Parts: sequence; structure tokens; C-alpha cells
Amino acid sequence: MIVRNAVGALLAAGSALLLAVPAQAQPAPLAPVAAVDIGRYTGTWLQLAAVPQPFSLDCARDTRATYSLVDARNVRVQNSCETWSGSRNEIVGNARVNDPVTNAQLHVSFPGVRSQDSPDGPTNYVVTYLAEDYSWALVGDPARFSGFVLSRVPAVTAEQWRQIRAVVESRGYNSCLLLTTPTSGGRDDIRPLCTL
Repeated sequence: MIVRNAVGALLAAGSALLLAVPAQAQPAPLAPVAAVDIGRYTGTWLQLAAVPQPFSLDCARDTRATYSLVDARNVRVQNSCETWSGSRNEIVGNARVNDPVTNAQLHVSFPGVRSQDSPDGPTNYVVTYLAEDYSWALVGDPARFSGFVLSRVPAVTAEQWRQIRAVVESRGYNSCLLLTTPTSGGRDDIRPLCTL
């Protein structure tokens, strides 16, 4: 409960900080990578770090997203995590490709979730970095209110954490606003990415 309250306080502080920045100081919208092979992108991704979101405050560890191809424009999204009480949370939705040139800008929707229940809508998922071997990715929304470091494996080296932090900052994020996500076999703590 203490950790969840701390994460909630950090989320509130981060939101206040983002809202306090003058409009002219906001960076350009998050840029997509040149191309995503959706077939290679499908599969399971583990969340290594993220900008805390209201929907993820119940998640204590092992947050993952599993993507499976539905058709050329749609991907099934299955997000899950272990909660603070030890149970498993899960939600299933859809990611629709909004940019067929790059396949790197999508609209993710979840039935029954207010303001996200329509499969059509504006881009809210941008693949802004993707390792050449598809081993890790950085995704977020165009305004950077969300940001997620995704990996195929639960543990990365100290050098890889430095690379992740450099990429996050090069994409216009404040790396102190992304918190590490505990993963079985990986990090077991929650701390700002800027401290790694």
C-alpha cells in the first residue's frame, strides 16, 4: 500500500510538472520509427519501465503485453500484470494501425474503457524506438503523457539501462518520470530511470 501511494504521488507530481510547462516549451509530437514489421513485433513484451498511468497503479510487477495479428490493420492486445495483492489483472483490446506507411502509429482501444472503447480513433501508441533485432522498444503517445520501455527479456545489463535512458531522453522524455517495473528475473525495485 505504501509503494502504491508513493507511485500515485509520483504520478500526480509528474502530471503537475507536465501541466506547468508552457505550451511553447512542449517538444514536437513523438516521432515514429521509419518502419515496423508487425509480424516481428507481435508476441510478448515485458514492461521494464514506464511513465505511471492511472490504470496501472494496481500493478505491482510482471507487467506484460502480448500482441497477436488479427489482420493487416489490427492487432489483438492482451495486457496483464501481478497486483499488489498477488492476483493477476488482465485486459484485452485492439490496436489499429493508423499509419500504414510505417505501421508505427496505432490507436489502442479497450472495450468498456471510457474514451478508449472505439477501435477507430486518433493515434495513442507510437513506436518511437525499436531495436534492430526487435529485442526492445520505446512506445508512447504523441504528447508523451505515456511512455513504456518494452523488452523481450526481463533483465538487461547496466550498459543496456544506460542505452535505454539515452534513447528515452533523445525522444524528448524526462527520464526521471519513467519508473522501473519489477519483473521476475529482472529488477525487483521501483526507481526513476534517471537514477540508473
